[in-house]
Amino acid sequence: LNIMDGEAGRMSRLIDDLLSLSRIEVNEHIRPTERVHLADVVSAVAQAVQIRAAKKGMTVTTSMPENISDVAGDADQLHQVFQNLVDNAVTYGADNTEVQITALALDRYVETAAPGVEILVRDFGDGISEQHLSRLTERFYRVDKGRSRAMGGTGLGLAIVKHIVNRHRGRLTAHSTKGEGSSFSVQLPAFTAADREA
Repeated sequence: LNIMDGEAGRMSRLIDDLLSLSRIEVNEHIRPTERVHLADVVSAVAQAVQIRAAKKGMTVTTSMPENISDVAGDADQLHQVFQNLVDNAVTYGADNTEVQITALALDRYVETAAPGVEILVRDFGDGISEQHLSRLTERFYRVDKGRSRAMGGTGLGLAIVKHIVNRHRGRLTAHSTKGEGSSFSVQLPAFTAADREA
């Protein structure tokens, strides 16, 4: 019965992630224009994972400068992006370490003359070999299949993150060093007057 319950839970999570990914892909060509205050999104995510992090002796810290711009987006989807990234950081970070969420103001968002925002999520775990980094956002791709399954992963979390970031006309990058941990960067264009008029 315990095995059946575990498999049913895993199947439920997989279905939820597949449905979520499908909904995102349908509207991926439509950039959302709602004004989103990222500090509120990041704060909510950090609070949501505190209890799970505390069970591993971990702390979740945030650094959000006052000059961080709002972005044009979908608040629920952006919450999902950072929830997935921070959940992964807690899951794969080492016990009694820190998960760092840092925001940076960008004077010029890549390939534009407009400002932007960068959010970095960093853990201090085993890290990921360079050969895997380019494939992390592929559906069902897992660096360590056995460990991921044991921790309840579906292999879709980073694929969902990538598609949401794409919908927001943003950029997702990953960096990692074996034995030192990993960091994921999400860059987003700032909210502009054009977005206000949309």
